[in-house]
Amino acid sequence: MTQPTEQLPQSPPSPGEGNKIAEFFDFAALRTDFRTESLAGLTTFVTMAYILIVNPSILSNAVFLNESGDLFGELVVATGVSAGIATLIMALYAKLPFALAPGMGINAYFAFTVVLGLGIDWRVALAAVLIEGVIFILMTITNLRTAIVAAIPDAVKHATTAGIGLFIAYIALKGAGIIAPSEATFTTLGNLRAPEPAMALLGLAITSALFARRVTGALLWGILGTAILSWIFGVAAWPTGLMGIPQAPTGLFGQAFVGLGELLRGNIWEMVSIIFVFLFVDLFDTIGTLTGLGSKAGYIDAEGKFPGAEKAFMADAVGTTAGAVLGTSTVTTYIESASGIAEGGRSGFTALVAAGLFFASVLFIPLLQAIPAFATAPALVIVGVLMMSGVRMIDWDDPAAAIAGFLTILMMPLTFSIAEGLAMGLIAYPLVKAFQGKLSDTSIGMWILAVVFLLRYIFVAGG
Repeated sequence: MTQPTEQLPQSPPSPGEGNKIAEFFDFAALRTDFRTESLAGLTTFVTMAYILIVNPSILSNAVFLNESGDLFGELVVATGVSAGIATLIMALYAKLPFALAPGMGINAYFAFTVVLGLGIDWRVALAAVLIEGVIFILMTITNLRTAIVAAIPDAVKHATTAGIGLFIAYIALKGAGIIAPSEATFTTLGNLRAPEPAMALLGLAITSALFARRVTGALLWGILGTAILSWIFGVAAWPTGLMGIPQAPTGLFGQAFVGLGELLRGNIWEMVSIIFVFLFVDLFDTIGTLTGLGSKAGYIDAEGKFPGAEKAFMADAVGTTAGAVLGTSTVTTYIESASGIAEGGRSGFTALVAAGLFFASVLFIPLLQAIPAFATAPALVIVGVLMMSGVRMIDWDDPAAAIAGFLTILMMPLTFSIAEGLAMGLIAYPLVKAFQGKLSDTSIGMWILAVVFLLRYIFVAGG
């Protein structure tokens, strides 16, 4: 992804911009203008637009009405509209140039771990996301998130991001047939001469080239390029059209409320664990992203604080809640917003432009529906590459940080679960600190989390 510059744009706003839009978004104080903000919003959308294809592709593995009920089109609507709503709140309430959409990694946890792995109905999983969104709203209002953030060691935070990166890359390679099951070694290299793996590898080469050249929207163009080649060579069917009126989301909308009753009747330990993972990943992904974007955009003050961050958290929380009602997994702030900041975007108008484009994107469902699943694998691998950068922030010279971080990263792909990797890290860190004789380095909150996960393994996952 494009690395943004640190400085604010130096060109003053043009004379004709003394209008209500410029005044509302404070163009003059931010030294920006209508054209710059519009271009930044378009850039942000293009770099994020891959989620309109990837999120429905991932969730389609677990979210469907019945054996013949395809909800892909409705998932595109849920993805685009939830991204539009959350980004609109970021634009008008927080007035920041950041865009939001259903998060990568957490959508894989939703589909492959919660629904397919644990056998939980997808409506119940949506109810868990809904509860997580409401909790996040309350945490934002009460500032409780500060206490939770302080309780989690940095090593586990950074390792969680890296572990999710490995997890979704593994899912992508497996789904494309590049990795195949093996009775002898559990997994092995697939038949790379088969059409789908071959096209996925070609797509990875194309996407890597675009990414290496820092082409704006490299992931999106990689997906589209792979899909077009697969249509030309007959590996996948051509789209039936380019645009169309989206169908009403009757199969998805409000299903989170349907799942609430069953969720409350289910295994309490299991559901608390699921909600906690949703909350944890959303919370720290958002914190890390906002800190990075805020620093690059020049919003971090001399004391290291980000004025207005709570409003950004609220946009994230409300977006997650609305997304659950619409029928998608957790919504979060995207680091791809950095590309818009690099183009000079500094105000909420950048996010407003991106929000409008997300709403308009649901008109292209016929095109998006024709993109084969293996065409999204290259984008997921590159996303995994980007998420691995967090390992540099782990103190590998500290045994507690190294062991907890390594277990977190390793266990996510091997157990096919973000939750299990996170649990291992949260248990390992305070234990190793105790072995080191450094109990004072671990907070009471960290020990509480470790005990909770230990009890879960003893009473729930012991078999």
